[in-house]
Amino acid sequence: MRRTERLFAITEHLRSRRTGTTAGALAERFGVTLRTMYRDLDALREASLPLNADRGRGGGYALDRNYALPPVNFTAREAALLVVAGRWLTEMRVIPFVDTLGSALDKVQGALSSSAQRQLAEYARALDFIGVPARPVDARVRRAVERAWFEGLVLRIRYLDSSFVDAPRRVRIKKVVMERTQTLLVCEDLESGEERPFKLDRVLKAQVET
Repeated sequence: MRRTERLFAITEHLRSRRTGTTAGALAERFGVTLRTMYRDLDALREASLPLNADRGRGGGYALDRNYALPPVNFTAREAALLVVAGRWLTEMRVIPFVDTLGSALDKVQGALSSSAQRQLAEYARALDFIGVPARPVDARVRRAVERAWFEGLVLRIRYLDSSFVDAPRRVRIKKVVMERTQTLLVCEDLESGEERPFKLDRVLKAQVET
């Protein structure tokens, strides 16, 4: 995630919350160091964002309650289904694009009024999705795949094939197929010119070419 995108995502995340959050929690959520997060928070303040920091229990970084962006007209019922379904997709590892999905859910939640957010919380507690999570994927691999897919960039990967041989590949993602227990990246292999699927959980390392 580029810095400008991350700054906007941090803003949306803070706007969606009713309580403050710590810099450490933000750093973990957005996959950066604590030092980088402090720099991001300073940048938001310099951009005149009404960002407050309160000490003590229930404190942390929070936006001024009067701060708002143009609302999206979701009902609490609509938002509850979107938010709970999105969380399930993340928890079950059904979708690899969890950073983009998390940002979208923050926007949905942040667009609601205080009363609608309370209704959303009630609906969310009463909605459960049960399933078997897909195989885990390294967060750095997931972020590289997400960026390469959405920006149409070439991806360098190290892939563990069916013979358990770790081989380098240079690919361009053409399609993402999400099955019940795994995610497949249908890619053009830029060395051979062939199109083939790669299991996301077997991608050991990934780096975007810029």
